[in-house]
Amino acid sequence: MVYEGMRSIAGPFLGSLGATALVVGLITGAGEAMALILRLFSGPLADRSGRYWSLTILGYAMTAICVPLLAVAPFVGSAGLFLAATLILLERAGKAIRSPSKSALLARVAVSVGRGRGFAVHKALDQVGAFAGPLLVAGVIALAGVQWPAFAALAVPGAVCMLLLLTLKRHSDEARPELEAPHEDEGSGGPSTHGSSVVEPQALPAHFYAFAVSCALGTLGLMTFGVISYHLVEAGLVATAVVPLLYAAAMATEAVAALGTGFAYDRWGAPILYTLPALIVTVPVLALADTWSLVLAGVLIWGAVTGVQDSTVKALVADLVPQRRLATAYGVFAAFQGVAALAGGTLAGGLYTDHRPLLVALVAVAQVLSAALLAVALRRRATHTPV
Repeated sequence: MVYEGMRSIAGPFLGSLGATALVVGLITGAGEAMALILRLFSGPLADRSGRYWSLTILGYAMTAICVPLLAVAPFVGSAGLFLAATLILLERAGKAIRSPSKSALLARVAVSVGRGRGFAVHKALDQVGAFAGPLLVAGVIALAGVQWPAFAALAVPGAVCMLLLLTLKRHSDEARPELEAPHEDEGSGGPSTHGSSVVEPQALPAHFYAFAVSCALGTLGLMTFGVISYHLVEAGLVATAVVPLLYAAAMATEAVAALGTGFAYDRWGAPILYTLPALIVTVPVLALADTWSLVLAGVLIWGAVTGVQDSTVKALVADLVPQRRLATAYGVFAAFQGVAALAGGTLAGGLYTDHRPLLVALVAVAQVLSAALLAVALRRRATHTPV
């Protein structure tokens, strides 16, 4: 609720503080990059220390604090844009701190039900908040007529989140094996490290890196919702209060796509991910159009692709690497996506005004390469890493 509520209105909010389309693309792209690249460090830290719960709680605390503080930005004059950008980046850093730990825990406990299903159900439940947050923001903006009270209202779900997390941690038995630093599973190709939380240096397999680059190219073409929402308001397609409603619709689509592809992954395997580049090609064509119906279609497709990238894709990552390297792998994988998110946000923001056909062409080329690398990753996986 908290961070998706913020993201639903970030583009128009930054615009109200004086940001251009390029600046919005840079800030939101840098935020997504930070949320991903920093996992390159937080993932190995989690594997080495075994402090999965502590890192998870710290990351959520940063979100619960930074998002409500955005309500202050309109009242500090010329420093408002700088303050807002800083808080958005810090919130995304919190996401980076918690995500590898959370994903590693989930990947281990989801084995009993199937990782595709585990990540899909987790994502669908996550989207309850992602749907409710933008609705709350839209309602507050509609009532208040300005944007800043919506950020202040998000302090309430943020406080409840922290209370629930701390209560859950207190009642959890962290001595259980699935909550310690992961040990090497049987048949994963490496020695056991029972009794030690230190992860030995070990190269991740080549097919993992092929898949990471493939997904990075997908992220490059997907751009950020900050640019899409900026376009919605700048082109006069919707009022500012309607933007969070469209984001909520995207989040609902994201939940359905996560569930559908997650179950399909367990039934038919990783080739289901070939749908990603085919869908991503359509996003800039539709989401940056000047017709309301086309933009709506683009937003819904954007949501569907985002859902698959944040759920089913992680299931394949878990199947590509040794189990005691899960958090590290998620960190490395996210770093690739982070660089691509920064490049994609900057590219979309920079080409938005005068060069949209060039943006569409570059995204199309990137998705052809993405599909080719996915094929390489799946072929090498089938040859070298049977699951």
